[in-house]
Amino acid sequence: MVRLAFVGAGQMAEALAKGFIAKKVVPSSHINAFDISDARRRVFREELKATVHDSNDSAVASSDVAILAVKPQYLSATAQTVTPASWENKLVLSIAAGVTIDTLKSLLPASARVVRIMPNTPCLVGESASAIATSEEATSEDEELVRRLFATVGTTISVDEGLIDAVTGLSGSGPAYIFLMIEALSDGGVRSGLPRGVATKLAAQTVMGAAKMVLETGKHPGELKDMVTSPAGTTIAGIAALEEHGARAAFIDAVTKATQRSKELSKL
Repeated sequence: MVRLAFVGAGQMAEALAKGFIAKKVVPSSHINAFDISDARRRVFREELKATVHDSNDSAVASSDVAILAVKPQYLSATAQTVTPASWENKLVLSIAAGVTIDTLKSLLPASARVVRIMPNTPCLVGESASAIATSEEATSEDEELVRRLFATVGTTISVDEGLIDAVTGLSGSGPAYIFLMIEALSDGGVRSGLPRGVATKLAAQTVMGAAKMVLETGKHPGELKDMVTSPAGTTIAGIAALEEHGARAAFIDAVTKATQRSKELSKL
């Protein structure tokens, strides 16, 4: 069974580790980790029963697969805390936004196989949307392993690396758009007389239920919208208000602008 190292043991790493353990893809005894934070090391040692090391180098050397789970601005310096010998022949997964495969390869020995993953924060509740882009050196078996690992915390989709910025703009940043929408729907409910707690719960459940209908029915969102929209009814009145305020164009522009920013960040 694969031995796994987390280089960085923050909340995303914790969520992934919990998913791997719960779905029995990687047992806690096969998980190694290091983090500069005492508190994060304690979570992995005491709650997850993983092996916590005294350095990134030791964690990686003890594993077959390493997950780079640090912030993008710290990735280069962190990678250099691991000796080249420890990186040799490793499958290296990076969840750092904006860090390209070429950049990752420049930090590692030629024998390392790189896979770039863009998960999103619903990973923390087992509902991530993760996009996977592989380097030329990564094998089909490597890709299948990565898909199997990340399927424990949500849905996985393989894409060309050139599409990762668009993934970042859509699903990477998307939860924030949806949180904003839920907050606004809740505000509308409060304005219409609902208590705040009731309004927020109804708004969140409505978003979750609507998303599940799209995924499980396979119907186009427009078709599902039309199923709710009766002639001269309440829903078409609400949709007309959304169109009047440019809601559709705002969401499209949000994804486009976030994608552009992701491209800018990858060049820094």
